[in-house]
Amino acid sequence: MESIHTLSLPIVREENVCLPLVINAVSKYWGVDLPLTEAIEIAKKYPGAKGSILIEGVELAERHGLSSVILNSSLRELREMIDMGIPLIVILPGLKDVVQHASLVVGYDEMERTIFHYIPEPDKIGVIPEEKFDQQWAEDDRLAVLLMPQDIMLEIKFYDKNKSESNRLCFSAEKMRLEGKIEDSLQLLKEALQINPSNSTATCLLAGMLNDANSPDAIKYYKQSIELNPSCYLAYRGLGNYYLKMRDYPSAEKYYTIAIDINPQRFAAIYKNRGIARLEQKNYPGAKEDFKKYLEQVPAARDAASVIQAIKEL
Repeated sequence: MESIHTLSLPIVREENVCLPLVINAVSKYWGVDLPLTEAIEIAKKYPGAKGSILIEGVELAERHGLSSVILNSSLRELREMIDMGIPLIVILPGLKDVVQHASLVVGYDEMERTIFHYIPEPDKIGVIPEEKFDQQWAEDDRLAVLLMPQDIMLEIKFYDKNKSESNRLCFSAEKMRLEGKIEDSLQLLKEALQINPSNSTATCLLAGMLNDANSPDAIKYYKQSIELNPSCYLAYRGLGNYYLKMRDYPSAEKYYTIAIDINPQRFAAIYKNRGIARLEQKNYPGAKEDFKKYLEQVPAARDAASVIQAIKEL
């Protein structure tokens, strides 16, 4: 029996903030060409946006005939989807100064226990050990976006519709936040939690918005997110950020350290922040080490000069 299961997707390079590469590739896989001009027009709502806004790409694909579902999945379901001929867009940790990124899973190898990722180059494929992939995927509650024609969508029976609706509201809430519609975003997150009180993503996003407003209620929601998903890096990091603002430096260091233990490579700025927390506690060797790690990951950081100066003075 063949151990390698893989799908062949077209090579796609066109993308923008509202038409992520993964959305464009999956749409073309199903024979749907999404107009970049439409995405460029939509992107005008997000001047200066970093990365991509996945839900805008999903909505664009839906307007052109595809259907979608956003679910909390598993390795078993991932394999089932690939065997049905359905590629999955998964939410994975980012690197350096990117918090998250969307990756396109196009296959797996049962014998080698690896997962295959889409790379937009001829005869190339990304390979990651299954265990490492699942560990990273778990940080964001194993979120996956399925995009396909409606008749094929009707064959997908295993997902929970309430959870999917709740997840969709989270993605829409994040879009609203980026548009500056804070109250609308908060309302969508509250609706998401009414539909699915166990949605770790919703509690973490809600905590983040409360954190932005310096509300102590952020603590409750971050901790709730961690209870629901103990691997939730963003919740631990968020608690660190909150306590740093509140000048509770021991607590800030504690939660930053837990986040770093979960994923040392996910977000470089966490080292700078932990360095500040350590500096305020007069842990000068620890602060110096963290500032160096920050610059190792982002040597071209805008504040590199000031961080280098801080290192010299320690």
